[in-house]
Amino acid sequence: MSKPEQILIIEPQSELRFRGPFTGFPVTSYIKLINPRNQKVYFKIKTTAPKRYCVRPNSGILKAKEVTKIAVCLQPYEFVASEKNKHKFMVQTVVAPEGDDDDFVNDVWKDVDPSQIMDYKLKCVFENPVSNSADEDAATTANSAGADSNVTDGKNKSSGDTAKSSAQPMDELEEELHSAEQEIIQLRVSESSLRQECLQLKEEVLKYRSTMEKGANVTAGRLTSGHLERNTPPLPLTSTTVIISVVMVIVGYLLGKLI
Repeated sequence: MSKPEQILIIEPQSELRFRGPFTGFPVTSYIKLINPRNQKVYFKIKTTAPKRYCVRPNSGILKAKEVTKIAVCLQPYEFVASEKNKHKFMVQTVVAPEGDDDDFVNDVWKDVDPSQIMDYKLKCVFENPVSNSADEDAATTANSAGADSNVTDGKNKSSGDTAKSSAQPMDELEEELHSAEQEIIQLRVSESSLRQECLQLKEEVLKYRSTMEKGANVTAGRLTSGHLERNTPPLPLTSTTVIISVVMVIVGYLLGKLI
């Protein structure tokens, strides 16, 4: 049986790109999910290399017409060319049934019918995967060439030093810009994580308030019942009670005289 066609709009459409180098700090790319329907949709992100990536959020809910952004962080590691075609991601989605008011994503995936799950695959593309060893080899070659030119021509040496000194500030500036860009990406990832935590805290607060309100209503009912019992007026005196009281007073008075 063929699976249903994916209803979400997913960007990028086929390739998730990561730009190197990959050894110094995490490199982040993004998956954008758009729900064009009037139905709630549950989603989950899977990868063939779970130890290499950190995905936030890796599952969640898309309400009608809602958009979300998934941060995919490639952890620092020595790039291996043989792995470039092995890393893939898959977006799985399922439409919430009518009347569904459950916001606990894990419960939904436990009971879902596999034939109702929609899949969408993305392959990973690594741009400029320069390793440290390659950089060192290039630097060694450049130094050797510079030394040879210094031996043969003193003028070439001075011109080479001038070019090197002018290029160095540009390299430093590009490195600082790249570092600042990565810091901004990390802040966006942290922001996404904090938003998810805030949503969870809001749910817990609502549940706590509901529990407290129920307890307060029960306590108020008990206090009201006890107050009514304490304020119940005493039974009224009857004529028989009054006569008996008068007789007892007279008898007591006569006994006092006789004694």
